[in-house]
Amino acid sequence: MARFLFASTALAGHVNPGLPLVRALTAAGHRVRFMTGSAFEDAVTRAGAEFVAGPPEADFREPNLDRQFPERAAYQGIKQLQWDLANVFVAPTTAQAERVRKLLAEEPADAIVSDVSCYGPILEAERARLPIALYGISVLPFPSVDLAPFGLGLAPMSGPAGRLRNRVLHALVRRAVFGFSIGLMDAQRARVGLPPAGRTPIEIAEPPAAYLQMSPRGFDYPRSDLPEWVHFLGHPRASAPDPDWTPPAWWDEVTRGDRPVVVVTQGTLATDPDALVRPAIAGLADEDVLVVALSAGADPAVLGPLPANTRAAAYLPFGGLFRHASVVVTNGGFGGVQTAIAHGVPLVVAGRSEDKVEVTARVAFSGVGVNLRTGTPKPAAVRDGVRRVLHEPGFAARARALRDEAGDTDPAARAVEVLERLLNR
Repeated sequence: MARFLFASTALAGHVNPGLPLVRALTAAGHRVRFMTGSAFEDAVTRAGAEFVAGPPEADFREPNLDRQFPERAAYQGIKQLQWDLANVFVAPTTAQAERVRKLLAEEPADAIVSDVSCYGPILEAERARLPIALYGISVLPFPSVDLAPFGLGLAPMSGPAGRLRNRVLHALVRRAVFGFSIGLMDAQRARVGLPPAGRTPIEIAEPPAAYLQMSPRGFDYPRSDLPEWVHFLGHPRASAPDPDWTPPAWWDEVTRGDRPVVVVTQGTLATDPDALVRPAIAGLADEDVLVVALSAGADPAVLGPLPANTRAAAYLPFGGLFRHASVVVTNGGFGGVQTAIAHGVPLVVAGRSEDKVEVTARVAFSGVGVNLRTGTPKPAAVRDGVRRVLHEPGFAARARALRDEAGDTDPAARAVEVLERLLNR
């Protein structure tokens, strides 16, 4: 039996990808402690791990960051990305590292497994010379000679011209967008007893023993310089629905399959229904489809009166819902996109905040859906995107191909194999 210490930023899109790995590790007989925010104690415990509270500085109790940090709403685009990097991810680093150090003193671990943006455990593993595996919560963020910088949403450009473009943009973006964070990160390194690295937070100072990427290889851009420690796993299979979950009264309309089911969701972070859910409902009101609109945990009444072809819920288990879906309309949250692909369901995506400009660009590049290239689409744009995905079979065929890329092996089980090999080395 090995002992793993997991750690994650206290946001659903960061914690949830780690839970299937926890379930698989505990099923294989390993001991797992999981450090994250108090809001996720029940989820961590149900996955089979021992919950450990992270430091108060990193305990984000609001799923919507704008409610926890009202000042965040004043920033948009790159400015908001910079604000998030400084205040949500880098600021708690020392407190996280000190908490991990205390946990390791109480009970040693054979390895640390951290979400890629939870920096405190990463620095403590470097200081203590412990093996560390990182799990991805979005597309690969690492720089590449073949790609434009992360955050611009630019597709690859081949040949010498493409590499020149990438080199110039990397220099500009590193200086203008992420340059401020180098000093912030080096200050955190000094506080935990590490020398300066001169790197931004997304430039890992010391390569991990393994990087677990929660998507199929075919979803991401090709790279000639892909590190050997990156393992594309595919999206782990959804766990069984909570036995206490009661399907809504209209659930048989979803399962009987007499018309296409279009799922509309905005995930857990950017939850304003005026951005996507309401425009999608309006645009699809006259289409011969069943629209299932999810209100991100809020009372579905916030969506207002619904057209005859629309049903709404605060939450539905994706594993059961996507099994019956023909199209998923989403703002490009990485987890939701990968869950759709894991079920072979094509997408219509409309998102520009956080990492969504990169996720939506890869949806189009990989051929699994239509990118509306905006975070606030018009109803007609959503309607046209859904029509295109329903009527052009190539999108569904490509989604099924990426679903099948992993074969019959559960990606979480493959993650266990990677982690066990890490310890054997």
